[in-house]
Amino acid sequence: MMHFTSSTRNVPTTSAVPRHVAIIMDGNGRWAKSHSLPRFAGHHRGVETVRATVKRCLECGIEYLTLFAFSSENWRRPQEEVRLLMQLFIRALKQEVKKLDRNGVRLRVVGELSRFEPELQALIHASEQQTAGNTRLVLTIAANYGGRWDILQAVRRMLISDPEKGGGWDESDLAPHLAMSYAPEPDLFIRTGGEQRISNFLLWQLAYSELYFTEVLWPEFDALAFEAALASYRLRERRFGRTSEQLSTAPLPTVSPTDTRLDA
Repeated sequence: MMHFTSSTRNVPTTSAVPRHVAIIMDGNGRWAKSHSLPRFAGHHRGVETVRATVKRCLECGIEYLTLFAFSSENWRRPQEEVRLLMQLFIRALKQEVKKLDRNGVRLRVVGELSRFEPELQALIHASEQQTAGNTRLVLTIAANYGGRWDILQAVRRMLISDPEKGGGWDESDLAPHLAMSYAPEPDLFIRTGGEQRISNFLLWQLAYSELYFTEVLWPEFDALAFEAALASYRLRERRFGRTSEQLSTAPLPTVSPTDTRLDA
Protein backbone atom coordinates (compact mmCIF):
# COMPACT_ATOMS: atom_id res chain seq x y z
CA MET A 1 0.00 0.00 0.00
CA MET A 2 1.32 3.44 -0.98
CA HIS A 3 1.26 6.12 1.72
CA PHE A 4 1.86 9.82 1.20
CA THR A 5 3.78 12.02 3.62
CA SER A 6 2.18 14.84 5.60
CA SER A 7 2.45 18.47 4.45
CA THR A 8 3.36 19.43 8.01
CA ARG A 9 6.46 17.22 7.80
CA ASN A 10 7.53 17.63 4.17
CA VAL A 11 6.87 20.26 1.49
CA PRO A 12 4.91 18.54 -1.29
CA THR A 13 5.52 19.12 -4.97
CA THR A 14 3.02 21.56 -6.42
CA SER A 15 2.01 22.64 -9.91
CA ALA A 16 -0.57 24.83 -11.64
CA VAL A 17 -2.99 21.90 -11.74
CA PRO A 18 -4.02 20.53 -8.33
CA ARG A 19 -3.20 16.89 -7.97
CA HIS A 20 -6.08 16.28 -5.54
CA VAL A 21 -9.39 18.16 -5.38
CA ALA A 22 -11.86 17.60 -2.52
CA ILE A 23 -15.43 18.93 -2.73
CA ILE A 24 -18.36 19.37 -0.36
CA MET A 25 -21.32 19.21 -2.75
CA ASP A 26 -23.70 21.62 -1.02
CA GLY A 27 -26.92 23.23 -2.24
CA ASN A 28 -28.95 20.38 -3.75
CA GLY A 29 -31.99 21.04 -1.57
CA ARG A 30 -31.89 24.81 -2.08
CA TRP A 31 -31.60 24.34 -5.85
CA ALA A 32 -34.68 22.12 -5.82
CA LYS A 33 -36.62 24.63 -3.72
CA SER A 34 -35.70 27.47 -6.06
CA HIS A 35 -37.17 25.42 -8.92
CA SER A 36 -40.32 24.46 -6.94
CA LEU A 37 -39.20 20.83 -6.86
CA PRO A 38 -38.93 18.34 -3.98
CA ARG A 39 -35.51 18.19 -2.27
CA PHE A 40 -34.77 14.79 -3.76
CA ALA A 41 -34.88 16.28 -7.26
CA GLY A 42 -31.88 18.36 -6.27
CA HIS A 43 -29.93 15.29 -5.18
CA HIS A 44 -30.81 13.56 -8.45
CA ARG A 45 -29.62 16.57 -10.43
CA GLY A 46 -26.47 16.61 -8.31
CA VAL A 47 -25.49 13.18 -9.65
CA GLU A 48 -25.33 14.71 -13.12
CA THR A 49 -22.93 17.33 -11.79
CA VAL A 50 -20.76 14.57 -10.31
CA ARG A 51 -20.58 12.95 -13.73
CA ALA A 52 -19.56 16.24 -15.37
CA THR A 53 -16.98 16.98 -12.67
CA VAL A 54 -15.33 13.58 -13.10
CA LYS A 55 -15.11 14.25 -16.84
CA ARG A 56 -13.53 17.65 -16.23
CA CYS A 57 -10.95 16.18 -13.85
CA LEU A 58 -9.97 13.63 -16.48
CA GLU A 59 -9.58 16.41 -19.05
CA CYS A 60 -7.45 18.54 -16.70
CA GLY A 61 -5.16 15.74 -15.55
CA ILE A 62 -6.33 15.89 -11.92
CA GLU A 63 -5.36 12.58 -10.33
CA TYR A 64 -7.61 12.43 -7.25
CA LEU A 65 -11.17 13.68 -6.75
CA THR A 66 -12.84 13.26 -3.36
CA LEU A 67 -16.54 14.03 -2.90
CA PHE A 68 -18.37 14.37 0.42
CA ALA A 69 -21.59 12.52 -0.38
CA PHE A 70 -23.03 11.72 3.05
CA SER A 71 -21.65 12.79 6.40
CA SER A 72 -21.98 10.97 9.69
CA GLU A 73 -24.22 13.87 10.74
CA ASN A 74 -26.57 13.52 7.76
CA TRP A 75 -28.42 10.69 9.54
CA ARG A 76 -30.13 13.54 11.42
CA ARG A 77 -32.04 14.50 8.28
CA PRO A 78 -35.70 13.44 7.80
CA GLN A 79 -35.93 9.65 7.58
CA GLU A 80 -37.58 9.72 4.16
CA GLU A 81 -34.82 11.88 2.70
CA VAL A 82 -32.14 9.54 4.08
CA ARG A 83 -33.98 6.54 2.60
CA LEU A 84 -34.14 8.19 -0.82
CA LEU A 85 -30.46 9.14 -0.63
CA MET A 86 -29.52 5.51 0.02
CA GLN A 87 -31.62 4.44 -2.96
CA LEU A 88 -29.94 7.07 -5.11
CA PHE A 89 -26.52 5.83 -4.00
CA ILE A 90 -27.43 2.26 -4.99
CA ARG A 91 -28.82 3.40 -8.35
CA ALA A 92 -25.77 5.54 -9.09
CA LEU A 93 -23.39 2.66 -8.37
CA LYS A 94 -25.35 0.34 -10.66
CA GLN A 95 -25.49 2.89 -13.48
CA GLU A 96 -22.12 4.62 -13.30
CA VAL A 97 -19.47 2.05 -12.37
CA LYS A 98 -19.20 0.57 -15.86
CA LYS A 99 -18.67 4.06 -17.28
CA LEU A 100 -16.05 4.82 -14.66
CA ASP A 101 -14.28 1.58 -15.46
CA ARG A 102 -14.26 2.29 -19.21
CA ASN A 103 -12.71 5.70 -18.56
CA GLY A 104 -9.93 4.41 -16.32
CA VAL A 105 -11.40 5.74 -13.05
CA ARG A 106 -10.76 3.88 -9.82
CA LEU A 107 -13.59 4.15 -7.29
CA ARG A 108 -12.96 4.16 -3.55
CA VAL A 109 -15.58 4.63 -0.82
CA VAL A 110 -14.47 5.71 2.65
CA GLY A 111 -16.44 6.00 5.87
CA GLU A 112 -18.10 3.83 8.49
CA LEU A 113 -19.78 1.60 5.92
CA SER A 114 -21.10 -0.99 8.38
CA ARG A 115 -24.19 1.14 9.01
CA PHE A 116 -25.35 0.76 5.40
CA GLU A 117 -27.73 -1.97 4.24
CA PRO A 118 -26.05 -5.22 3.08
CA GLU A 119 -27.05 -4.56 -0.56
CA LEU A 120 -25.27 -1.22 -0.58
CA GLN A 121 -22.20 -2.62 1.17
CA ALA A 122 -21.99 -5.41 -1.40
CA LEU A 123 -22.32 -2.94 -4.29
CA ILE A 124 -19.58 -0.76 -2.85
CA HIS A 125 -17.23 -3.73 -2.51
CA ALA A 126 -17.99 -5.00 -6.02
CA SER A 127 -17.52 -1.53 -7.53
CA GLU A 128 -14.17 -1.06 -5.83
CA GLN A 129 -13.01 -4.47 -7.00
CA GLN A 130 -14.16 -3.87 -10.58
CA THR A 131 -12.23 -0.60 -10.89
CA ALA A 132 -9.21 -1.53 -8.76
CA GLY A 133 -6.78 -1.63 -11.69
CA ASN A 134 -7.59 1.81 -13.08
CA THR A 135 -5.07 4.65 -12.84
CA ARG A 136 -6.34 7.77 -14.70
CA LEU A 137 -8.28 9.16 -11.75
CA VAL A 138 -9.00 7.98 -8.22
CA LEU A 139 -12.57 8.98 -7.35
CA THR A 140 -13.26 8.74 -3.62
CA ILE A 141 -16.78 8.98 -2.25
CA ALA A 142 -16.92 9.86 1.45
CA ALA A 143 -20.10 8.20 2.77
CA ASN A 144 -21.11 8.06 6.43
CA TYR A 145 -17.78 9.79 6.90
CA GLY A 146 -16.66 12.27 9.54
CA GLY A 147 -13.21 13.74 10.08
CA ARG A 148 -13.30 13.11 13.82
CA TRP A 149 -14.39 9.50 13.23
CA ASP A 150 -11.49 9.10 10.81
CA ILE A 151 -8.88 10.32 13.29
CA LEU A 152 -10.34 8.24 16.13
CA GLN A 153 -10.47 5.02 14.12
CA ALA A 154 -6.92 5.66 12.91
CA VAL A 155 -5.71 6.06 16.51
CA ARG A 156 -7.39 2.82 17.49
CA ARG A 157 -5.86 0.93 14.59
CA MET A 158 -2.45 2.46 15.27
CA LEU A 159 -2.50 1.27 18.88
CA ILE A 160 -3.58 -2.23 17.84
CA SER A 161 -0.91 -2.42 15.13
CA ASP A 162 1.98 -2.02 17.59
CA PRO A 163 0.78 -2.50 21.17
CA GLU A 164 4.33 -2.97 22.44
CA LYS A 165 5.52 0.48 21.40
CA GLY A 166 4.08 2.09 24.51
CA GLY A 167 4.28 5.72 23.41
CA GLY A 168 6.39 8.02 21.28
CA TRP A 169 3.86 8.01 18.48
CA ASP A 170 4.12 10.58 15.69
CA GLU A 171 2.38 11.44 12.41
CA SER A 172 4.16 8.69 10.49
CA ASP A 173 2.62 6.12 12.84
CA LEU A 174 -0.93 7.44 12.48
CA ALA A 175 -1.03 8.37 8.79
CA PRO A 176 -1.16 4.81 7.35
CA HIS A 177 -4.35 4.14 9.29
CA LEU A 178 -6.36 7.12 8.04
CA ALA A 179 -9.22 6.27 5.70
CA MET A 180 -7.50 8.04 2.78
CA SER A 181 -3.90 6.99 3.42
CA TYR A 182 -3.69 6.01 -0.26
CA ALA A 183 -4.10 9.60 -1.47
CA PRO A 184 -2.00 12.76 -1.19
CA GLU A 185 -3.54 15.53 0.88
CA PRO A 186 -5.97 17.71 -1.10
CA ASP A 187 -4.36 20.65 -2.86
CA LEU A 188 -7.72 22.34 -3.38
CA PHE A 189 -10.86 22.14 -1.24
CA ILE A 190 -14.09 23.42 -2.79
CA ARG A 191 -17.42 23.99 -1.07
CA THR A 192 -20.41 24.98 -3.15
CA GLY A 193 -23.65 26.54 -1.93
CA GLY A 194 -22.33 29.60 -0.11
CA GLU A 195 -21.49 28.09 3.29
CA GLN A 196 -17.94 28.72 4.53
CA ARG A 197 -17.00 25.82 6.79
CA ILE A 198 -15.50 22.36 6.35
CA SER A 199 -18.23 20.51 8.30
CA ASN A 200 -16.14 17.68 9.77
CA PHE A 201 -14.66 16.75 6.38
CA LEU A 202 -11.05 15.53 6.12
CA LEU A 203 -9.99 17.36 9.28
CA TRP A 204 -6.50 15.86 9.27
CA GLN A 205 -5.94 16.03 5.51
CA LEU A 206 -7.00 19.66 4.92
CA ALA A 207 -4.22 21.14 7.09
CA TYR A 208 -2.53 22.92 4.15
CA SER A 209 -5.20 22.73 1.46
CA GLU A 210 -6.25 25.87 -0.41
CA LEU A 211 -9.89 26.62 0.50
CA TYR A 212 -12.37 27.87 -2.11
CA PHE A 213 -15.98 28.77 -1.31
CA THR A 214 -18.56 29.63 -3.95
CA GLU A 215 -22.19 30.73 -3.90
CA VAL A 216 -22.92 28.40 -6.83
CA LEU A 217 -25.25 25.58 -5.81
CA TRP A 218 -23.93 22.10 -6.56
CA PRO A 219 -26.44 21.25 -9.34
CA GLU A 220 -25.26 24.41 -11.15
CA PHE A 221 -21.53 23.81 -10.59
CA ASP A 222 -20.68 23.52 -14.27
CA ALA A 223 -17.40 23.62 -16.21
CA LEU A 224 -17.17 27.42 -15.91
CA ALA A 225 -17.67 27.29 -12.14
CA PHE A 226 -15.03 24.57 -11.82
CA GLU A 227 -12.61 26.57 -13.95
CA ALA A 228 -13.15 29.59 -11.67
CA ALA A 229 -12.06 27.43 -8.72
CA LEU A 230 -9.00 26.20 -10.60
CA ALA A 231 -8.14 29.77 -11.66
CA SER A 232 -8.31 30.87 -8.02
CA TYR A 233 -6.00 28.00 -7.07
CA ARG A 234 -3.45 29.05 -9.68
CA LEU A 235 -3.21 32.47 -8.03
CA ARG A 236 -2.46 31.06 -4.56
CA GLU A 237 1.03 31.19 -3.08
CA ARG A 238 1.56 27.82 -1.43
CA ARG A 239 4.20 28.49 1.22
CA PHE A 240 3.79 25.55 3.64
CA GLY A 241 5.31 27.61 6.48
CA ARG A 242 7.96 29.28 4.35
CA THR A 243 8.22 32.98 3.44
CA SER A 244 7.47 34.53 0.06
CA GLU A 245 11.15 35.41 -0.26
CA GLN A 246 12.10 31.76 0.12
CA LEU A 247 9.70 30.82 -2.66
CA SER A 248 11.14 33.43 -5.01
CA THR A 249 14.63 31.95 -4.69
CA ALA A 250 13.59 28.28 -4.68
CA PRO A 251 14.00 26.12 -7.79
CA LEU A 252 10.92 25.94 -9.97
CA PRO A 253 8.72 23.02 -8.92
CA THR A 254 8.42 20.05 -11.19
CA VAL A 255 5.07 18.57 -12.09
CA SER A 256 4.48 15.47 -10.00
CA PRO A 257 4.19 12.09 -11.78
CA THR A 258 0.75 11.29 -13.16
CA ASP A 259 1.02 7.55 -12.53
CA THR A 260 -1.59 6.88 -9.82
CA ARG A 261 -1.19 3.12 -9.63
CA LEU A 262 -1.94 1.86 -6.16
CA ASP A 263 -1.53 -1.49 -4.56
CA ALA A 264 -4.86 -3.22 -4.01
